[in-house]
Amino acid sequence: MARPIKETPILYGEEARKFETRMMNPEPVSREWLENMKRNYEFMRSRCVNCTF
Repeated sequence: MARPIKETPILYGEEARKFETRMMNPEPVSREWLENMKRNYEFMRSRCVNCTF
C-alpha cells in the first residue's frame, strides 16, 4: 500500500518573496538545450508501445 502524501510546506517572509520572484522571472533556456530536450522526448516517444499522447 502506498504511503500518504505529506503536506506541502508553506513559505513565509523572505523565502516566500524569493520564491515568487523566481517564479515570475524564470531563467532563460538556451536554444541548444531546448532542441536537445525535444530530441530526447521524440526518441522516448518513439520507444513507447501504447502511447496515447
